[in-house]
Amino acid sequence: MTRPNHGGNLRWAAGLAGASPADLLDFSASLNPLGPPAWLATWLQQHYTHLIAYPDPQYRQLREAIARHHDCDPDWILPGNGAAELLTRAARDLAACREVLLLGPAFRDYERALTAVGVPWRRLALPLDRPASLATLRGLLEPQLTPETGLLINNPHNPTGWLWPLRDLWPLLQRCRLVVADEAFLDFLPTAADWSLQPCLAQSRSLVIVRSLTKFYSLAGLRLGYAIAHPDRLESWQQWRDPWSVNGLAAALGPELLADHDFQAATWNWLPPARAALASGLASIPGLRVLPSQANFLLVQAEDSILPLQERLLQQHRLLIRDCLSFTELGDRWFRVAVRSSAENQRLLEAIAAELA
Repeated sequence: MTRPNHGGNLRWAAGLAGASPADLLDFSASLNPLGPPAWLATWLQQHYTHLIAYPDPQYRQLREAIARHHDCDPDWILPGNGAAELLTRAARDLAACREVLLLGPAFRDYERALTAVGVPWRRLALPLDRPASLATLRGLLEPQLTPETGLLINNPHNPTGWLWPLRDLWPLLQRCRLVVADEAFLDFLPTAADWSLQPCLAQSRSLVIVRSLTKFYSLAGLRLGYAIAHPDRLESWQQWRDPWSVNGLAAALGPELLADHDFQAATWNWLPPARAALASGLASIPGLRVLPSQANFLLVQAEDSILPLQERLLQQHRLLIRDCLSFTELGDRWFRVAVRSSAENQRLLEAIAAELA
């Protein structure tokens, strides 16, 4: 089976481990270990009838709930079948650009979406010896941005987990024909609204923001995300997208998720100490270097190829880490791990330490 370009491929990992997917502890997909919310099982039993009828093609209730969450008008919201579908939609608009710039290392799905619509793209390599500052980012972008250029940028950055106050760069970013900001991991910050580019939408029609609901709530199999953009742009998307791209169950569940403030607070309280402890533990293992992160994952550099380590972790410990072969600038000496519960993180630390001893 072909090595995957995305985390969370438990079927591939189970084949390598000689085990069932259910036996594996997955550190390759950056999902919230506190989720799904405890009430979800009961909710599904009570609301499975949403599967019988066709969903509202306008998704009015879902759009209104998301709009309340972001304090904007529902016309500025378009739900989608996960962030991936919406990035593909955005790529179609980016096809009007002469070229699209990515910050490397870049999520491979960006390249897939851009290649599918035939737009040339180019990666600008971030320095990995230290966290890239806003000044570094400005220095990379300023010579490259023109009215014919597109920019696809994520914040926090995947796979480093670095976070930038991109609003401070908006006068520069406005040079672009179109900016697509992937904010899929921003919900893991309690101050997400302070970091989002959403306020810049009032100043420009040339901005699309893509958000995800499935990572924060651990519902990757459900597929639910949304775009925030000018209503004229979203209306044009509606003209050529498939009807009912969000299933009825996901559309009904979205407002319930956004209203669960207790789950959100629990996540914000869990992540910082859990991430710090995992980063410290990994950094204490000889031969590993951990990049600082503001997200719910950590990028780690090893002295040698991590592919034998990945295989041994699967076969001996039933643990799956994310290799970084799909990130061109990284290669086989880097891996990424999600932050999970304290007990699960400790299990990973002990297994890596044992295998690298």
